[in-house]
Amino acid sequence: MFKFINLYLAVFVLAFNMSCKNGSEPNDIEGKEIIPNTLEELQKANPLSQEFKNYWFNNEAEITSYKLEQARYGEMRNGTAVLVFVTEPFLHVEQVKADKSNPSNVSVLKLNATKKFDTGIYPYSIMQSTFYPVANNQHALKISCSVQEWCGHVYTQLNNRAEFEVMSHSYFEGEADEDFSLGKSILENELWTQLRIDPKTLPKGTVQIIPAFEFLRLRHVPFKAYTATAALTDSTYVITYPELDRSLTIHYNSQFPYDIEGWEETFISGYGEKAKQMTTKATKQTTIKSDYWNKNTNADDSLRETLGLN
Repeated sequence: MFKFINLYLAVFVLAFNMSCKNGSEPNDIEGKEIIPNTLEELQKANPLSQEFKNYWFNNEAEITSYKLEQARYGEMRNGTAVLVFVTEPFLHVEQVKADKSNPSNVSVLKLNATKKFDTGIYPYSIMQSTFYPVANNQHALKISCSVQEWCGHVYTQLNNRAEFEVMSHSYFEGEADEDFSLGKSILENELWTQLRIDPKTLPKGTVQIIPAFEFLRLRHVPFKAYTATAALTDSTYVITYPELDRSLTIHYNSQFPYDIEGWEETFISGYGEKAKQMTTKATKQTTIKSDYWNKNTNADDSLRETLGLN
């Protein structure tokens, strides 16, 4: 009897391992192959150019600082924004950064987008993280957003699995703890990384887009896809959401590496009598390439001076 059970278990484990292998054939570090994702139709990935490999696979991040004019509570606030783009290996199942090299790792272009500004006596700190496959043939694998200020903090995370799985926590009544799934749609957060890979592949025309997580949390609007129109020129990408009275214009360099020169976001800022349409603006200051994770001594503080962040 025990021999039979052991034989059954051995067969089961073998079958399980084979099914996992067959169901998750990896792409290589350069993103040349198709990345698996349940229930998502994937296009064949385009081979990456040598120019792309030389720029993005050199063990450095691209860090760009921006002068920020942020609309909040019906008034303009001065602050700073930073975009940090870097490639890294990503675990497709666990959906976290891989600690070790492995053929099954997915190569992603990660964007950590931060903002810091003050509203009167208290400060705001916002960070959005996007993990987008360099294969450029499916949606972002993961997006997270955190907003901190003296009233409290909120956190939202989306994981790309069979559906979009969303988890959100907030100190606001009605938003406290939420877990739900959404059908797959374009994610505004992923468009910034897609632009850096190949702006010509950006969606155009009338489309369904889930707006930036930062906007959804700050304006307390339902987390869902909205009808939008998207238009691309040689130097701008414009998204307009009629239902939200909101538009986003990203200014970028038409030449590789398609660096982002700045952006404008127009929306209704403030509540009640202070509510009015205003425009947040970010203007590029400085870009550096650096292995910033190794720049953590007091002597490295001069790099913040270079970026205009001190």
